[in-house]
This record gives sequence, C-alpha cells and structure tokens, in this order.
Amino acid sequence: MNQREKEQRAARRFLILVAFLIVVLIAVIYLLFFRIRDISLDMAYDKTSSIFGIGKMTQENGRAESFASDLCVSAVDVPLEGFEAPAESAALFNEAEHEVIYAKELHAKRYPASITKIMTTLVALKYGNLDEMVTVGEECKNIEFGSSVCEIHVGDHFTLRQLVYGLMINSGNDAAMTIAVHIAGSVEKFVEMMNQEAADIGASGTHFVNPHGLQDENHYTTAYDIYLMFHEALKYEEFRDIIGQHTYYAEYTDAAGEEKGVMWESTNHYFINEAVPPSDVMVSGGKTGTTDEAGACLCLYSQNKYGDPFISIILKSESKDTLYEEMNELLSKSNN
Repeated sequence: MNQREKEQRAARRFLILVAFLIVVLIAVIYLLFFRIRDISLDMAYDKTSSIFGIGKMTQENGRAESFASDLCVSAVDVPLEGFEAPAESAALFNEAEHEVIYAKELHAKRYPASITKIMTTLVALKYGNLDEMVTVGEECKNIEFGSSVCEIHVGDHFTLRQLVYGLMINSGNDAAMTIAVHIAGSVEKFVEMMNQEAADIGASGTHFVNPHGLQDENHYTTAYDIYLMFHEALKYEEFRDIIGQHTYYAEYTDAAGEEKGVMWESTNHYFINEAVPPSDVMVSGGKTGTTDEAGACLCLYSQNKYGDPFISIILKSESKDTLYEEMNELLSKSNN
C-alpha cells in the first residue's frame, strides 16, 4: 500500500468518525429535548400533580411528595365520609402524615379578617428583634373605630415581643399597625414584605393591603394559603408559644414615663372556656378572625389522641357559635 492509499484510508476513517459523532450529538439533543418536555408536563397544574409548583401528590390521598414532603398538598377538594362543613371553606391537614384529610373550597378566594395576623407575626419574627423597644406612633390611631385593639397609645413603650403577643392573643389592630411601622418604616412597605413572604412560601392566591385584616376587597387569601402561612409560622418556637397563651400580661412605660401594665386575653373560645374541644383532642393554639364580609373564621393547631399534629381551618362560618360547632366536628375527624 503506497503512501497515497494510506492517506485516503485515514481520511475515510476520519469522515466516518465525524459522522458517528454527529449522530451521537443529534441523539443526545433529541433525548434532552423530550426529557425537558416531559418534566414540564409533569409539573403542570392538574388534578394528579403539583399545586402552584409545590411538589407532586396523588388525588386519592392528597399526600405530598418530592421537595414539598413536609407539606399537605391537594389541587382539588377532598371529601370526608359522613361530614360536610356548612362554612364556605374548611380543611383538615394531618401534619404527621402530610395528608389532606378534608378540603372544601380549598383554593377559593376568601377574606381572612384577623387571620391575616399570622402573616404579620411571621414577618415580625423573621425580620424583627423581639427584644427591641418600640415607641408607639400615630399609626396606632389609623384603624376602624370599634375594631379589636390592645389599647396602646401614642408614646407608649413596649418591646416588639409584647406587641406581637398582643397582636396574636388579643388580636390588636393597633399593635399590627405599630409593628408594621417599626419593622418596615411604613405600613405600605410592611405590606410589601407580607406579599413577598406569601409569594416565597407559595401562597399564590393571597394579596394583602394591610397588616390587620380589616375589610378591603383587595385583601384576600384562600384556605390553602392560610395553611401554608400557618405551617411556616409554626417553625418558630416563639410563634408556638404565642398561640398557646390564654392570657398575657405586659408591663410597659407610657408617654409620661409612668410604669403600667395591661392584661390581654385570648380571642380563642377554646382558651376562655366558651368552647370545649372533642375528647382526646388538645388545642394548642391558633388565630381567630371575624368581620361581616369574612364571617367567623378560625385556624387551629391541635393534637389528636395519638399525639399527631393537625392544622384545621374554617372560613366564613355564619356565626361564632356555629364556627366552634363546625370546628369540633372537624377536630373529631382527626381521631379516626
């Protein structure tokens, strides 16, 4: 074989190798394209996949999987044999099993009333220093006359911790406004933080316009978004302590420098002997909310007879009396 033939054979081998590499490259691109397409389809919102892009679930049991494995997830209502809540939205979540036990109108738009204060507290815990002293400003007056207040006044000096306790236990709208200005410099900027936090935890059906929950048609959420907020807040030990208090006594200094004290009582009827939970169910705390438009609302953290944690939510019940009757029926299902 002469030199020319050797060069021709080497050239043919090179061309064959180049052709082979091109075929392999095309195959890899093809596979990657359809793999990405399949992933995109798997993450689409439907009855058997993730909700709001949060992990994957099954319609049959509403059990979360993937990176949302610590959440209860359901894209659809979940019936419960022998039970139908009269309230417009209701839900029961088994936090131990990450399972939605019951869900009615889980993703419907609702007004949250003072349940809003769960998010107000979450933002305060995340970005504030609870030991800081706070001087109450004029913002404490900018609330609806006759609404729930802690009876704080301009010039009073409280710690942020005290104000957060008053916010959640006594549902003080004046405390909400004071906390907002202290954390963010203005109520408007604090509300932006609330909305950003809602987006960060996947509460995509929520929009806030104030830190207290007094009625505004642009201030809304869903039962599921409330679950997401409450679930996130429960990660804070201080939050779990706050919602478990039946009363709270705060010592403070008024504008004149005089030392005073105030007692705040829980708005949770389970904590003030106006409602009794089912036997073998322990109510650990929660948040109430009531306006004419929102109806009577309640979000609770509880344990069943086995010690398993549950979150239960009822929105827009007809009255406070029916609210606690409905909640007791819902709580009793946690022992099934």
